[in-house]
Amino acid sequence: MQQSQFKIVFTGELMPDMPLEAVKANLAVLFKTDPSKVERLFSGQAAVIKSKLSSQEADKYIGALHRAGARAHKEPEHTSPTLSLVQTDEELAAAQGDNPPAALMTCPKCGHAQSHANECSTCGIIIEKYLARQAQLHESAAPQGASTTVSPYAPPSANVSEAMPRHGDLKPFSVTGRIGRLRYLAWSLVIMVAATGLFGVAAIMMAISSTMGLICMGLIGIGMLVVSVQIGVQRLHDFGWSGWLILLNLVPVLGSLFPFVMLLMPGSREVNRYGSPPPPNSRSVKILAALWLLLIISGLVAALTIPALVEMRQGAGF
Repeated sequence: MQQSQFKIVFTGELMPDMPLEAVKANLAVLFKTDPSKVERLFSGQAAVIKSKLSSQEADKYIGALHRAGARAHKEPEHTSPTLSLVQTDEELAAAQGDNPPAALMTCPKCGHAQSHANECSTCGIIIEKYLARQAQLHESAAPQGASTTVSPYAPPSANVSEAMPRHGDLKPFSVTGRIGRLRYLAWSLVIMVAATGLFGVAAIMMAISSTMGLICMGLIGIGMLVVSVQIGVQRLHDFGWSGWLILLNLVPVLGSLFPFVMLLMPGSREVNRYGSPPPPNSRSVKILAALWLLLIISGLVAALTIPALVEMRQGAGF
């Protein structure tokens, strides 16, 4: 018993949400032909895309056309449409008449123009088998999201996010940005030294005018506090914490431990919500941080040894 054969018919109807120009371009790519030759498919008449196909082959072709945006359907081989892409014997005879032979078909693989035939005279492929294989590849790629159609509702494929620099900028007098542990120590030492010098100037002014001296000391204290808070916030940003946590320094007991957390906790090496990592520490930053640590250690040693020396002197009767 002879197997039923089908043909693929296209009437110019498009799939939902598919623009006409995009469908034409997709069909031109699918059939490996010029867009001008695709125009005849949208003349308003039924056009035969492919004929003499089994039911399975016809379903594969229909799947590929639907993904391209063309709503095609299959029909049994018993009617002759008014418009067909399949070359008839009369068209072949007319093409091979007195006029020079025209390009009746284009190979879908290599693009070679030749008379209608089942095999390409250049690359040697069997055209029907090649088209069936291409339709099968399109069908297998569809579950993975590989579609040849361009949806107007698809998200943009370009990178719309702002490219972050490798290292952030240093902003000593700001609450934005990040600084590491050594830079936090170095900047704290600079603030302390600067404040000590300014307080010395204010003390001299107080000897001249007590009112002016008190005003200067108050302004210096406020400025030192503001800058200390700014670099403390940047230090919290370095390991991804909110700058408002700087207020924990005001909590009893916890406020005496939280500065050690800010000093010892390592920062993130990657970009976080507060920006890129700080630049590498310079030699001056390392030297200042080492001096600050030396001052801290010296203070602790003095706090432990001086009371013992005083007791020894008192016991010796000095």
